[in-house]
Amino acid sequence: MRKWTRRLAEIGVELPEVARPVASYAPAVRSGNHVYTAGQLPIVGGELVTTGKLGAEVDQDAGRRLARTCTLNALAAVHGLVGLDSLAGVVKVVGFVASAEGFNAQPAVLNGASELLGEIFGDAGTHARSAVGVAELPLGAPVEVELIAEIDTTA
Repeated sequence: MRKWTRRLAEIGVELPEVARPVASYAPAVRSGNHVYTAGQLPIVGGELVTTGKLGAEVDQDAGRRLARTCTLNALAAVHGLVGLDSLAGVVKVVGFVASAEGFNAQPAVLNGASELLGEIFGDAGTHARSAVGVAELPLGAPVEVELIAEIDTTA
């Protein structure tokens, strides 16, 4: 079995508590050998870090950091459901970026999520991804990330 929680400690990353849903849904669910997370916002300590749109109130570098925060929240949801060390890796990431008129660097913003997953999981963090620009996100959040992880059934 892989020891992803040990890897987090090695790179100095701590998983947050599972973020409370902002509506009626579960933070993560398991179906077969996969865990699907709900869209995770950049919430730290129960509070949304910032609001606004990329290309207006939020710059691209801040967006990357927010995508990283969302991804940590998604991993916390996975960990809360099945334990991070039960994962074989990450299969898919979907990111939504609240975008001002003319902002088209959604993939660069979502690199914050993808790079974090690579730091933690190495090759097992290589995933398919969609980066979608949207007009608005819940609570005025700039970024939202969801992921699909595969459970290691060989352990």
